[in-house]
Amino acid sequence: MIRTLRLKDYLIALQKANLVVSAQISAEKQELEVKQLTFDSQEAGEGCLFVCKGAHFKAQYLQDACAKGAICYVSEVPYEVAAADCKDVAVSPASILVSDIRKAMALLGNLFYDEPWRRLHTIGVTGTKGKSTTVYYIRQILDCWLEKEGQKESAVLSGIDVYDGVVCEESHLTTPEAIPLQRHFANAAESGMEYLEMEVSSQALKYDRTAGVTFEVGAFLNIGEDHISPIEHPDFDDYFDSKLRLMDQCRIACVNGDCNHFEEIYSRAQDSKAEKVIAFGQKPGMDLYGHHLRKTEQGIAFQADWQGKTMDIELTMPGLFNIENALAAMACCLALGVSEEAIKEGLYSARVPGRMEPFYGKESGTMVLVDYAHNRMSFEKLFSSCREEYPEHRIVAIYGCPGKKALARRWELAEVAANYAEKVYVTEEDHGEEDLTEICVQIASNVLKYGGTPEIIEDRELAIKEAIEEAASLAAGTVYSGPDAGKACKPVKTLILLTGKGRETRQKRGTKYIDCASDVEIVEQYLK
Repeated sequence: MIRTLRLKDYLIALQKANLVVSAQISAEKQELEVKQLTFDSQEAGEGCLFVCKGAHFKAQYLQDACAKGAICYVSEVPYEVAAADCKDVAVSPASILVSDIRKAMALLGNLFYDEPWRRLHTIGVTGTKGKSTTVYYIRQILDCWLEKEGQKESAVLSGIDVYDGVVCEESHLTTPEAIPLQRHFANAAESGMEYLEMEVSSQALKYDRTAGVTFEVGAFLNIGEDHISPIEHPDFDDYFDSKLRLMDQCRIACVNGDCNHFEEIYSRAQDSKAEKVIAFGQKPGMDLYGHHLRKTEQGIAFQADWQGKTMDIELTMPGLFNIENALAAMACCLALGVSEEAIKEGLYSARVPGRMEPFYGKESGTMVLVDYAHNRMSFEKLFSSCREEYPEHRIVAIYGCPGKKALARRWELAEVAANYAEKVYVTEEDHGEEDLTEICVQIASNVLKYGGTPEIIEDRELAIKEAIEEAASLAAGTVYSGPDAGKACKPVKTLILLTGKGRETRQKRGTKYIDCASDVEIVEQYLK
């Protein structure tokens, strides 16, 4: 529900938070009703309170917002706007200058949408790897339970997609910016939803996108070095501390007892305002203890002990490492009072779009696993698990690295891929404002350095096509390329690990997201 508040109400709230540096608003304008809150000039309309934010912000965006009816802007720096009826004259629209635009956005969003998260049972999940899978496990469990209870399905905010009862779309950010985040909460509440599960990234926590929100349940999966770059986290301590902030924002904290730095995370949760802390994992003594792991025809089975009872759980998604994600989802749902029956049913039927999705070439026996793995922890788990589960297969990797962020991935992923894969195709993966060729050359040189065999094919579709055709040739017992092309060889099956993009249908090129075929679509086309 959007609150009917005047401009002065927002000014007073910012002043109380000690965020206001200066304000230029006439007494008359202070009485105007704020009908809209946005930082997107394309959305701006009558009665808009417009936020100027971002490294790529241009004064023209404010000009456009004012032309559409914005009554005031909030910014860290002042701007002048050309008068609509006299282009050579500059005027100063009503403004509120603040010391921290990100904290201001969180406060304004909470105020404008009337703290909609209070009307929801919210579950936030953070960690270096496994966030998406855990969130989808939670979603499937909750939806099984809610259906039996005659209630509406849950809402989800993930790095894969967004569904809030109104908006259903592919994601571009793991966690939305503060204002859209509150809008999603409001949409879910207004749509009659009662539960919402979401990924909470280190960037969201560091830059206050979730500031002011208290999660009913917060889960900490694991921690490893990632997102270390000049524009993300300067070092591991900053990254870890940002992740830890979730423990300060939840009523019930669930912590993975098998992860690095468990004692620090658990201690932080205990010292926070959390009313309860649940430890889960595969070590004896955990509040939720997973044990007796075994492979089945359908996937993976294990037992889980909780409050004196033992549950038999089966997963039908591949990947031995998904036990950790399943236990995290179970801990969150048990904390919410979800039934054992719904937990079993939800985990058995759970699927994550673009996560460990297997595709098979019927004639060649080629297997392609499409996965979102994109950092060292997820690569290590994926590659080692596949080596264990498919020991007779030749492993081939296809991946790239994003531009201007998580720079360490360019050698960390190369080391993992070179260790497990017989061949590594280096290709495009959201190069953004950085030169694609330079990124690919850096990755390939590192693959070579660690003893691997790289090949750069910048066109992602061509890289996938080449890998599948080579696999088919080797399965048929003929050498695919090189001086011995066409000669007979020992037939061998190939497992292709295609990582980073999953079912995403856009590539970031420059500052824009360009439509493209998803990895799944390309794989299905060429496996035929």
